[in-house]
Amino acid sequence: MGLRSGERNALPNKGSVRGYQVIDAAKSKVEKLCPAVVTCADILTVAARDASEMVGGPSWSVKLGRRDSITAGLVLAETSLPSFKAPLDSPISTFKDNGFNARDMVALSGAHTIGQAQCFLFRDRIYSNGSDIDAGFASTRRRRCPINNGNGNLAPLDLVTPNSFDYNYFKNLIQKKGLLESDQVLYNGGSTDSIVSEYSNNPSKFKSDFAAAMVKMSEIRPLTGEAGVIRRICGAIS
Repeated sequence: MGLRSGERNALPNKGSVRGYQVIDAAKSKVEKLCPAVVTCADILTVAARDASEMVGGPSWSVKLGRRDSITAGLVLAETSLPSFKAPLDSPISTFKDNGFNARDMVALSGAHTIGQAQCFLFRDRIYSNGSDIDAGFASTRRRRCPINNGNGNLAPLDLVTPNSFDYNYFKNLIQKKGLLESDQVLYNGGSTDSIVSEYSNNPSKFKSDFAAAMVKMSEIRPLTGEAGVIRRICGAIS
């Protein structure tokens, strides 16, 4: 949402999540053809599926018929999205509360095969000299993330193939090259190590599990029937 109280301004999203103009353009074209019929929620669902396929990821069937919310969700996004510094049990619990198991969580985390993160989100990790980060990787990331400035500088979540949907994200974790703490915690001697290892050796399994988890996520408490509205503009309640 374009409102100051919208999800795009939540700390985990602000300055990192992009592409809103693509959704707005799609909505504008759809409105000209079928006014007040197709919701922004459905457009987002289809766009996520198509974006995955465009960069080499899986495709999946999506159910349509969602309605748009009449409220903004900044507070909900900041309290519900797992922290970039959270220990493993925290995201596992958060996902479980929404009907996901640990495998779903790891598969969905694989979306970090694409995208970038801001310096302030990983600065502590690359300057920690910790045992859970590859020294060479940390040194490379420091070039774009000085210790005292550059908060908004961006770095790819997957340094190897940042523009392709593949399984290098999981290979990176095994090599201690996860950019965010919340990435690396998936492979750091905990209960999800075996899932990361499996996906690093079986890209087909990762892609099929990712697709299934995306379908599952698209069905979390959808507004249907007379609930909600059909927005005319996705960035505003209308």
